[in-house]
Amino acid sequence: MAGLPLDGVRVLSIEQMQALPFATQLLGRLGADVVKVEAPHGDQARSSFPAITDPDGRSVGATFLRNNLNKRSICIDCKQPEGRDLVLALAPKFDIVAENARSGATTKLGLGYEDICAVHPSVIYLSISGFGNSVPSPYRDWPAFAAVAEAMSGIYEAKRPPDGPPMVAPVGALGDISAALFATIGLLAALRQRDATGEAQYVDIAMLDSVVAMTDVVTNFWSLGGSLGRSGAIIMDGFRASDGWFVIHVGREHQFRRLVELIGRPEWVHDPRFATREGWREHLESAIRPAVEAWAADQPKVAVCQTLADAGIAAGPCFTDEEVAHDPHLAARHMMVAMPRTDGVEQPVLVPGNPVKIAGVPEVEDRRVPWLGEHTDEVLRAELGLSETDLAGLRSNAVIR
Repeated sequence: MAGLPLDGVRVLSIEQMQALPFATQLLGRLGADVVKVEAPHGDQARSSFPAITDPDGRSVGATFLRNNLNKRSICIDCKQPEGRDLVLALAPKFDIVAENARSGATTKLGLGYEDICAVHPSVIYLSISGFGNSVPSPYRDWPAFAAVAEAMSGIYEAKRPPDGPPMVAPVGALGDISAALFATIGLLAALRQRDATGEAQYVDIAMLDSVVAMTDVVTNFWSLGGSLGRSGAIIMDGFRASDGWFVIHVGREHQFRRLVELIGRPEWVHDPRFATREGWREHLESAIRPAVEAWAADQPKVAVCQTLADAGIAAGPCFTDEEVAHDPHLAARHMMVAMPRTDGVEQPVLVPGNPVKIAGVPEVEDRRVPWLGEHTDEVLRAELGLSETDLAGLRSNAVIR
């Protein structure tokens, strides 16, 4: 049987929260060996809520549970010189060294790109931060989480209701996941470049850059003299069915023709009110919505969407969380990973699976998230040859946990 695409690639990641952990989890799912470096108190994500408890009764939060499958955890206090030296000693054993601290923070610790290059001249070094490390930015020293980058991308203001506050984090951690995906692309390209040249590579990802790329319509529409508004001059809205809501996306005239014929309003094809896409928007609430919802009123949302799909109209039901968890499509594509709990609760923790499907590459069962420092001794023994006496000394000085 063929192996996984990244078998043999090794990653040492000084990481926390979501942007970098999601990227390294994806690498691990593709076969990379990922060693996660945590501070003695652990990744901040462990203290998020909701949470479970590990076998030692410590909290393990939802953010950690979603982003740390298939990894080993070692606890090193990088703020201590001995801890920094352990990381520098480990670095040459790995293809990739990654971090997602605030801009410049790892350089202050003596673990920046130049520091790692000094001990590992062919390293691939990844930084993920709010505003990047390699180019000056007026925001360089700002702390940033996903919502901060999302707000600065313009998408919140474009979607903000009149006279109301913005809806913050409307789709989860877009800022984190977008940065993680661009980081993964950068790492795969850097691996190829490193293998061709033998030279070190520095991949520098800014969360704000990543979200601006994901919300490209904001500045693109502005440059063309328009604005994003609610959804542009198309029908991209939610409508009510008998058991909930569904979304329709109609952006072209032939799609509008099919829609109005389906809902029993074929005369609208020649109605001057609907002669332009702007007209669709202008008369959405007064005419189109009442007609669509009257047609769908006695039908379940999934059945409505099936009928629309049969007519060549893009539509999808607005699923509840429970409906997503039990969706047959996601089950067929192994997109719901169940991690059994260790604290006596029957319901397993559900984590999205790997969306990257490659023909001929087997689906591999994910390993559970690591408990805090679970692999510290194992890794330091195997990689650096430390003895039990060495480990005991480091532990007594709180360098490792």
